[in-house]
Amino acid sequence: MFSALGRLASRRPWFVIAAWVVLAVAVVSLAPALETTQEESEFLPDHYESIQAVELQEEKFPGATTPAALLLFQREGGGQLSQEDLATATGIAEELGPRLGEETFVQQVVTAGPDGEPNLSEDGELLLGIVGLAEGATGFDPTAFEDAEEMREQITELTEGSGLEVTTTGSVPQGLDSQDSSEQALAIVGIATVVLIVLLLAIIFRSVIICLMPIVVVTIVSMVATGLIGWANEVFDLKADSSIETILVVVLYGIGTDYILFFLFRYRERLRQGADTRAAVVHALERAGEAIASAGGAVIVAFLALLLSSLGVFKAIGPALAIAVAVTLLAALTLVPAVVTVLGRALFWPSKKWREEPEAARFARVGAGMGRRPGLYAAVSGAVLAVLAVFALGFNPSFDFNSSLPDDVESTEALETFQEHFAAGASEPVPVLLRSEGRLSPDALEQFRTDLEGAEGVDQVYPGTPSEDGTTAQFMVVLDSDPVSDQALQDVKGPIRDQAHAAAPAGTEALVGGTPGIFADLQDAMARDYKVVFPVAALVILLILALLLRSLVAPLYLMAAVGLSFAATLGATVIVFQHLGGESGLIFMLPIYIYLFVTALGTDYNILMIARLREEAREGRDPRAAAAEAFKHAGPTIAAAGVILAGTFASLMLSGNSLMTSMGFALSFGIFIAAFVMSMFFTPALTALIGHAAWWPGHGDAKPGHDHHDGPAAPGAADRGAEVSAGT
Repeated sequence: MFSALGRLASRRPWFVIAAWVVLAVAVVSLAPALETTQEESEFLPDHYESIQAVELQEEKFPGATTPAALLLFQREGGGQLSQEDLATATGIAEELGPRLGEETFVQQVVTAGPDGEPNLSEDGELLLGIVGLAEGATGFDPTAFEDAEEMREQITELTEGSGLEVTTTGSVPQGLDSQDSSEQALAIVGIATVVLIVLLLAIIFRSVIICLMPIVVVTIVSMVATGLIGWANEVFDLKADSSIETILVVVLYGIGTDYILFFLFRYRERLRQGADTRAAVVHALERAGEAIASAGGAVIVAFLALLLSSLGVFKAIGPALAIAVAVTLLAALTLVPAVVTVLGRALFWPSKKWREEPEAARFARVGAGMGRRPGLYAAVSGAVLAVLAVFALGFNPSFDFNSSLPDDVESTEALETFQEHFAAGASEPVPVLLRSEGRLSPDALEQFRTDLEGAEGVDQVYPGTPSEDGTTAQFMVVLDSDPVSDQALQDVKGPIRDQAHAAAPAGTEALVGGTPGIFADLQDAMARDYKVVFPVAALVILLILALLLRSLVAPLYLMAAVGLSFAATLGATVIVFQHLGGESGLIFMLPIYIYLFVTALGTDYNILMIARLREEAREGRDPRAAAAEAFKHAGPTIAAAGVILAGTFASLMLSGNSLMTSMGFALSFGIFIAAFVMSMFFTPALTALIGHAAWWPGHGDAKPGHDHHDGPAAPGAADRGAEVSAGT
């Protein structure tokens, strides 16, 4: 199969290139664009309490919503607001909605409470304006963010010369700032990734064209992949949004460059043996194609396993990334060989060093050492992974998304100001709904309110508002902590829900919703997903490895090594950010992302190393000599690919976003561990130790024409093994 692909790409290169260009143009012209959405509730199944609360609220209280935005009125330079200031602020609030028009999320800005008194802080320095959503608006779509931007511009005009300063925060302004931050992060990450790849390829190959190849190939792949994801959204309702574009850039450049390297190293190796361009392309794809396809298949399966997640966010991102990897894989097996065929030996311009076989002295020496003492190498590398893995037990998941926003954006600064003057939970009261088959009595509502107010974490409970039919009442609960903080999550998940359920009168049911309720249910859903998604993905990848290696033994310890690398990566991140950095926790999605990229992509390097080791064994070498020779030849490829992929993930740390910073560290460190500890030392050393039994029940390491290695080695094999051991 791979030989056939190689012949197609080498004989009809312009046809292959033209097909990709036409495909990219067609997809860009016709496919829908990815949009932005941040509505957490749509990512949870409807059997969770928070989602039931949202649905009941929409049914019984269609006009009631949580605040979409908060406006903070204060004097320029500080100080108490006068009656004239309050009147001016009220006038600004009344004029803002009509200025923006009817087709916006801002229909009314309220600066007074239910009692008609101004929403004034106790010190009199801050007036709060609450912006409710218009009917039918969600507040989480791109048009709401555009409205928020326009709202800020209108506020600037309205407050000019008034002596007042107005800042905005709340879900929609925070969404706007998050979107702007993500766009900046995308630009920074994109530039850093491209620069890093160009520099590293320049060092490795000293070729201008090879430096540019990943950029050209990934640009085409990105166009096709993004368009296909957009179509998949429409056809399968995936809900993959523009927020994945930052990680998509890193993934495409990272694995795209890796697969190009896998091919180019074998192509260059064959050219040095005297083959012409077309023959070298066919040979390189024949030898590297199986490893590339198997590695890509493992990554795709790992991503698709997220379809089993109960969370919509992962159900969306998994298939989206699987589509991107599939397109990248197809390009690596067709477009890259075609481009290499067209360029021929000009590919390496201006360098002429490619003609010379490098000594690879360091890799030869290390490989020879591992061949002599595989037990020592396996023990040391395994111990490093095990020690780091212990710290993974201290992982504390955090759901505080606001902490990921930069400190200098308006919504963050306004939220800090708000919390200095009001109860932290007043920014977004938590709705608690009490429903019954019959009408609820006023006495029952008041008793429920009194009981609920006694729950730990509750600052205040507003009187219950009955629905029109009297069968449901809504209580707005002000927490004593920030509604999006981890403390609010724990309070709602524990004492508040417990108290609400216990205090519900006979024949009624209490449902606690709001943002902290959604986060509490997200936490439960994540725990469920860890028990389902990880094992299924591991089993399918195990099957892929068994088919590739024709063995039942090797896949078992390869997957065990990958699992150990996952735990070591999470443990190292806990050490750096929780123990050394003083963070109370790490974003709850981190283990899933480590699984996605370290487990899935780290398997690539395992496959490349073990495939080369098998190839060397088939040349007649014994297990230890084969491991040494595999390290000598595959080591430089894995090292180069690992540095590039780790570097691309590390570029996420430049985004200025704390969530991206921790994720960038975890993924880059994880790839480093996967490449330089697991694949280069732990896996080949274990294979050398286990010997021929690693390939049971097949004979994957047998030289063609032999059923096993129990017989005499091929002529010259012992000599070659001795040369490897000597480091020559």
